[in-house]
Amino acid sequence: MSETRADFVIIGSTPLARLVAGLLASVHGKSVVFSGESQSGYRLPRAIDLSVAPITRPETWGLLKAGLPEALKLLSRIGGRGAWSRVDPIFFSEAAAGKEALAHIRHMALAFGHAAELVPASAIGPGRSGLLLRDAVLLHRPTLEAGLDRWLDQHGVRRCGESETLTVRSSGSAELVSGADRIEIEQAVLADDAAVIDHVPGPLWPALLTRHVTSTIFTEPTRPIAATVMHRLDTGLTLVQQPGRGIAAIGPGAIDPFAAALGTLLGREREFRQAGQSSYEALVTVDAAPAVGRLRGSGPDILAGLGPSGAFLAPAIARWLCGKADPAENAWLGARLVDRRAAPSAVAEYGCAA
Repeated sequence: MSETRADFVIIGSTPLARLVAGLLASVHGKSVVFSGESQSGYRLPRAIDLSVAPITRPETWGLLKAGLPEALKLLSRIGGRGAWSRVDPIFFSEAAAGKEALAHIRHMALAFGHAAELVPASAIGPGRSGLLLRDAVLLHRPTLEAGLDRWLDQHGVRRCGESETLTVRSSGSAELVSGADRIEIEQAVLADDAAVIDHVPGPLWPALLTRHVTSTIFTEPTRPIAATVMHRLDTGLTLVQQPGRGIAAIGPGAIDPFAAALGTLLGREREFRQAGQSSYEALVTVDAAPAVGRLRGSGPDILAGLGPSGAFLAPAIARWLCGKADPAENAWLGARLVDRRAAPSAVAEYGCAA
């Protein structure tokens, strides 16, 4: 049996996972193994990638603003202009706490130079408060994923094959066995919800993370909604209108109750027929803030709860994993370690997960 070594294995199928893997190899000179499916072209979406989110912490707004130019330059180089587009998302709420959060989010957005406008009830329905954030960036996963896979190949990232066996140890190291060959990997990074669920055993499960049944419903074409992307703070439900006017709806709950909630939200004037549906488990942090870092200080690294904006933080996360983050990045990520105590939380957000 021949044996080689690698610095990292990145496990996950999201743009964030691929970006971190490629940046570790191309920018930081690390030997990297990547384990993740190429699936955006045929699987219903489980999340979106958006450069803004319903975040209330000023340090998070600051980190996103500082990192966006770098992230966009990288994404355009990898996937071309078709990998992303500009949208004006609407965040809305019917509950008093959500409405209060929206007022704070608007204040934060304006303070960091992001145009934010109140949405009239006539556009989103009576009893609701809405906030429109201008000129956000939405990633197009099917287009971007193909470019990311080519990019990983160009920079020598080794991808796990179906016949190979990857084992993640509680120490944080990992092993990839391929026939008579073995790769010993120094550090595993669990970079999306499925990776965490699949590779963290019950005894190591962090108290900060909870598992929730989540569903996606894809509708046949229907009447336009108020914005291409809409997010309901009260429940975490996200709507994305497709170019053909179908809607991808992502939110909590099994299919039947989720479909009922979606019908109520869209109203009678937008009666819809399902074109596809799926249910799966997703992770939520109990304080709605990201959870990163090594389990119990020495296990595999976790990237969870980063919400729709996680992909735009990939350059900062890659630097942090290599010990090269700047002071602001170190402070932000260091305050959001997965083993932190959640109550009281010094970094809690309002409904950041998507």
